[in-house]
Amino acid sequence: MSVRISEPWKKLLQNEFNSDYFLDIIDKTKQEYNNFKCFPKGKNIFRAFDSCPLEKLKVVIIGQDPYHGDNQANGLCFSVENEIENPPSLVNIFKELDTNYGELRLKSDLSDWADQGVLLLNSVLTVRKRFPGSHKYIGWEKFTDNVINIISIEKKGLVFMLWGNYAKSKEKFIDDNDHLILKSGHPSPLSANKGYWFGNSHFKKCNEFLIKNNSIPVNWI
Repeated sequence: MSVRISEPWKKLLQNEFNSDYFLDIIDKTKQEYNNFKCFPKGKNIFRAFDSCPLEKLKVVIIGQDPYHGDNQANGLCFSVENEIENPPSLVNIFKELDTNYGELRLKSDLSDWADQGVLLLNSVLTVRKRFPGSHKYIGWEKFTDNVINIISIEKKGLVFMLWGNYAKSKEKFIDDNDHLILKSGHPSPLSANKGYWFGNSHFKKCNEFLIKNNSIPVNWI
């Protein structure tokens, strides 16, 4: 399994890719993909980086691990292909978007967000079919925690969206470099229906911050 990732990202993260711990992650991931059905497809494991040009990076949304059902995970957290039924969390994300902008997003594939500089990063980049959290043992979190820290040091004025307690636990890796950190409950029904998600206005707050800092706002719709 080769690391498919764009050159700017490869250069920024070269110390991670050359580390012993990362080689161990790749070895364990290969074993899982050889012995079980896993998601996303191998070519999409690093899609979050390939789809988000480093020079455009301005927003980071942190997920936990990929969807574990057939044809769902596409390498971008919370995203599915347009022909796939929206998972409950994505339904609630779009409801909040509608509240923010008065328009319902129809595209389930969030690659247009990534194209604009939104890093849709799962903390664990792979999963075994039907077993959420099954690849936590592989060590992906060490890699993605380091990614969060590195980009927070190298970039200034990013927006980090931390949804749910798991994502909030990543705040400690964010270097204070004039970033905006937005925190709320998770968009999953379990959290959203208890009042921890709806009304957070994160998408509007993000764009207001970007405009204030002379950056192009994200077209979320």
